[in-house]
Amino acid sequence: MTGVVVTGGGGGIGATLARRFVAEGAQVVVADLDGDKVREVAAEIGATAFVGDVASVDGVAKLVESARETLGEIDVFCANAGIAPFGGAESPEEVWARTWDVNVMAHVRAANLLLPAWLERGKGHFIATVSAAGLLTSLGSAPYSVTKHGALAFAEYLSATYRHRGLTVQAICPQGVRTAMLESTGTAGQLLMGASAIEPEQVADALFKAIEEKRFLVLPHPEVAGYYAARATETDRWLGGMNKLQRKVEQALGDA
Repeated sequence: MTGVVVTGGGGGIGATLARRFVAEGAQVVVADLDGDKVREVAAEIGATAFVGDVASVDGVAKLVESARETLGEIDVFCANAGIAPFGGAESPEEVWARTWDVNVMAHVRAANLLLPAWLERGKGHFIATVSAAGLLTSLGSAPYSVTKHGALAFAEYLSATYRHRGLTVQAICPQGVRTAMLESTGTAGQLLMGASAIEPEQVADALFKAIEEKRFLVLPHPEVAGYYAARATETDRWLGGMNKLQRKVEQALGDA
């Protein structure tokens, strides 16, 4: 039986991924900082709950150790936990630091602990929930945008470095998904992503299709591929379009 760990599994995309892996016959450890929520999800789907914070070295180490005790082997690690604080360059140092820890360093620390066994076995699977912000950008949250770029870069590094040694790496990059995180973005988030927002189940569908097709990029919003190409080949035009969106957001917030 495949052993799977899903972080940020107390709701949203994480809980949905955990449900899907259980439905596919996997044994799952679902982790979250919110004990009540993660225990509820685990009880619902027949998984094991882990309550803890992946924003620290010790937190990630405890999760991996506990999951190994439960699963025997960790075959798939879904680095799904993420935070999206509002703000730009003025965001406090502690906000930047925590966003780096949750959105990037949790991935790095988990991979550091998992890679030796995976490389020895010649098999392992690392899935990072990155967001389209990692391919494009995220208006309204510099810490989120910057760290999601970092998460994508780390996933790319893992794939480029270890795929010939049996490591499968995938990056899930949706735009708006109807979760608590989207709700927390308020008027600005609804203006930018509300119309195209999808359900978490559609993200899981896209992931499992990508697993079958052995694709690195998981794009639940297929149009993101075109935006990504435009960003690379028509950068100034793309930045101009993003700035136009920024002005719309500012106007909407000013009118609110």
